[in-house]
Amino acid sequence: MMTEEHTDLEAQIIKDIHCKEIDLVNRDPKNINEDIVKVDFEDVIAEPVGTYSFDGVWKVSYTTFTVSKYWCYRLLSTLLGVPLALLWGFLFACISFCHIWAVVPCIKSYLIEIQCISHIYSLCIRTFCNPVFAALGQICSNIKVVLRKEI
Repeated sequence: MMTEEHTDLEAQIIKDIHCKEIDLVNRDPKNINEDIVKVDFEDVIAEPVGTYSFDGVWKVSYTTFTVSKYWCYRLLSTLLGVPLALLWGFLFACISFCHIWAVVPCIKSYLIEIQCISHIYSLCIRTFCNPVFAALGQICSNIKVVLRKEI
């Protein structure tokens, strides 16, 4: 019984990340485009009081803006969505590769080297600066400050 549960758990963990289901309803689950790309007709075009166009022109303008924005986005995403997804996938794969195989090893190497230098630096500070500051502390320890209030 316990081994079956363990095997099921392993199967869930090993499940391929590339096969995960995609949400077709909420396409921005992390709200990365919350306030940036939400542009409606009212956000772009507005007529102040006293300078109204004909009602028919206003309605046609609204419909034209909304429909052209919708279909232009669909056309651009159809033509360029897959190539740009390929480009961005390649770019982030390169960034990940460089980070894993170059940046992190360089940082680790630097930290190992700097640790040796930090030991030498702290030894020099303790050898040369500590006696100087201890002597200055002894010299200044006899200084007394008196505050007097003058009338």
